[in-house]
Amino acid sequence: MGSFSIWHWLIVLVVVLLLFGRGKIPELMGDVAKGIKNFKKGMNDDDATPQAGVDAKTVEHKSDEVR
Repeated sequence: MGSFSIWHWLIVLVVVLLLFGRGKIPELMGDVAKGIKNFKKGMNDDDATPQAGVDAKTVEHKSDEVR
């Protein structure tokens, strides 16, 4: 009852292929990849645009050198 053998995994694979079909799995994975790509694009867009109500300030640093 410990680990699954190769035969167990083959049976699971056959059942999954029968349920979803050969063409459905790559289509599903492509949709997942598009979703991840759109999510990353949205995160980058949020970082690029300043938020409403937050003032963007530039802080200048002047070094005081003492010699």
